[in-house]
Amino acid sequence: MKTFKLISIEVFDHDTFREIEMVDGLIINKEDEKNTWLIEIYTKPDQVDFFEKSLQNQEDQIIRVVITKKDNDPVSFHIQTRSITKLENNVSVMLHGTLKRTSRKNYSEILLKDLLDQGLNGETLLQEFQSKMKNKPYLTSINNSSSSSSN
Repeated sequence: MKTFKLISIEVFDHDTFREIEMVDGLIINKEDEKNTWLIEIYTKPDQVDFFEKSLQNQEDQIIRVVITKKDNDPVSFHIQTRSITKLENNVSVMLHGTLKRTSRKNYSEILLKDLLDQGLNGETLLQEFQSKMKNKPYLTSINNSSSSSSN
């Protein structure tokens, strides 16, 4: 198993990513045959509504995390909320999930296609593409791409 510092976490909620304010967090690659990861975040009590709904409904969710360094690219996961534990001032949220692989090439191709489908061209297309490649927004058409691509 390998453990990494969790820098940030965003949850896919109502067709957009929303950042969860973290106090601290870590992520563990179990390196098992199912390619599973464990994620623990410490957050403020007002940040857990998404996870409470996920736990109650036992629904798979999509999250995006940045690991180790702030300038690393975000990585998407399919997760399930396993537990929520109230602590003295914070809340511990345990997640269990699998990595959702999308290569940079595949991501850029999907992004470019989405922007062209929106009718963008010329300088506007270039500026929007550069901005989105930097911010890496979640692309709904990634759901239709192969999950076997590698980074």
